[in-house]
Amino acid sequence: PFLALCLSFSFPFPVGANRIRKDCEREISEMAKALSRGTLVKRYLTFASGLLECVGFSGIIFGWTSLVFVLKRERYFDGLCPARNQSAGDPGRNETVSCAEQDERFALIFTLASFTTNFVSLPNGLLLDICGTSLTRVVGITVYTLSTLMVALSSAATAYLLFPALCFTAFGGIVFLITNIQVGNLFGEKRSTVITIYNGAFDSSSIVFLIVKVLYEAGLSIRSMFLFISSLSILHILRTIFLLPRRTIPYPLPQAYEYGLTCKYSETGERENISGEVDREQQDTKQELIKDSVQNGDNEEDFPDFRSCVRSSLFFTNCFWLSLMQLRHYLFMGTLNPMLSLLALGDTNLVSKFTNAFAITQLCGIFFAPWNGLLMDRNKKKSRREMSPPAPLATQRVEDLRAMVLSLAVTVGQCVAFSLSASIPRLELQYLTFILQVINRSFIYGGHAAFIATVFPSTHFGKVFGLSMSISALISLLQYPCFALVKGPLHNDPLYLNISFVVLSALTFVHPLNVHLHCRKKMKSLPKPPPSPLVLSAGEGEQLSSRETDI
Repeated sequence: PFLALCLSFSFPFPVGANRIRKDCEREISEMAKALSRGTLVKRYLTFASGLLECVGFSGIIFGWTSLVFVLKRERYFDGLCPARNQSAGDPGRNETVSCAEQDERFALIFTLASFTTNFVSLPNGLLLDICGTSLTRVVGITVYTLSTLMVALSSAATAYLLFPALCFTAFGGIVFLITNIQVGNLFGEKRSTVITIYNGAFDSSSIVFLIVKVLYEAGLSIRSMFLFISSLSILHILRTIFLLPRRTIPYPLPQAYEYGLTCKYSETGERENISGEVDREQQDTKQELIKDSVQNGDNEEDFPDFRSCVRSSLFFTNCFWLSLMQLRHYLFMGTLNPMLSLLALGDTNLVSKFTNAFAITQLCGIFFAPWNGLLMDRNKKKSRREMSPPAPLATQRVEDLRAMVLSLAVTVGQCVAFSLSASIPRLELQYLTFILQVINRSFIYGGHAAFIATVFPSTHFGKVFGLSMSISALISLLQYPCFALVKGPLHNDPLYLNISFVVLSALTFVHPLNVHLHCRKKMKSLPKPPPSPLVLSAGEGEQLSSRETDI
């Protein structure tokens, strides 16, 4: 427009100035559309790159069964086996030596690593809420790279390096997941679906250790493979700089929200933050939500502080729901290798076959997890369509929470079915157990993250999510005593333990029941929305009919 104004004084006829002005306006409109398309492309690129990051790096420790197979071939903790110390000769690369003491040591490593995955979620969540995405990821990338280097430099003589290495791997992996979950805020109504997809990718990342196992059998060394994984950290750094915000992604998303490394100028010509985040977008999202809600007739009490969040009954039942089902899955994965050895009567080829089958089914988590998100989003849309006229934000939040009851109940039913299948000591039945396990696991973590994001304010997401995961981590420490119980008093027969977990899994139905009762109580306490002006009462309808008759 400034260029058109200047040129209008140069042309003797107003027609030329109008033509130039229209050309300038058209060009500006095309630039705005291109900017909008560029923002959309950037968001989808952020989603796709985050998906690859979660699949390739975030939850690789849950492919532990495949890595244990390789570590046994490399004779890690081989000195704990009395029979091996008394025998002569080298077992070789294609033979596996195992004993109860060695299995217990590997189970202890997995127990500590899985504990770390959840327990460090609280400090990571605090770091994310206070310091932002960039600093949190720098810490996570550094620790993750150190962990892969430690595995690469370890050997049978330095097998103790596996303890800190796997714990560091778990630490870095959960950082990748937590910082990617917020990407769902970029996609509005598809938020729950995106969150569950990322959690499914977290489950599917166990395929990485299967690839390590297959490449190891093809002749590659552990050192070369883990050095290659370490070198990929440069991709994490580039993504942190260009495709993620310096702080956090707010929800609801402000208009014209930008993130990543961009250089833009405000209307006054002053250069804005190089991270692309305008100052008003870095303000506390809680205050923006409160302001919007007050305008829609909601109360400020509807946005609780962190202490109120963790004291709520929904938080307690959610922790109970998550902790028990997670303990069941951790115990199953941590004891899978010795269980397969027992059911296969020591046949190494059968153990390898079923280990590969388990790892392959874990890859399917990324395909099962979105169904949970789609189920939640579908119920949310259905409840909002039924609200006419549009209800206040407080009512919408209650309806969104009610839409999650079905998903939570289905997840519990899956866990009970998985526990029943795992209780039957038949080797061929383990294929069904693997399928039920990966479906249920993808529903658990995706549903948990979506539940926290729906129930509690986004400003407390990192802290509430981290605290719930930390509590579940403390409960997960019980897997090692359970493993010792099976090896000792139960004489390698886990039947009674499995039956106990069937009962415990059924008890987690208390969480969806509590959510349902909470929603019903909330709906009764909320004020009734005013009737639509388009809807006439019965008396008004009769008066209108009489007037029409008189006319």
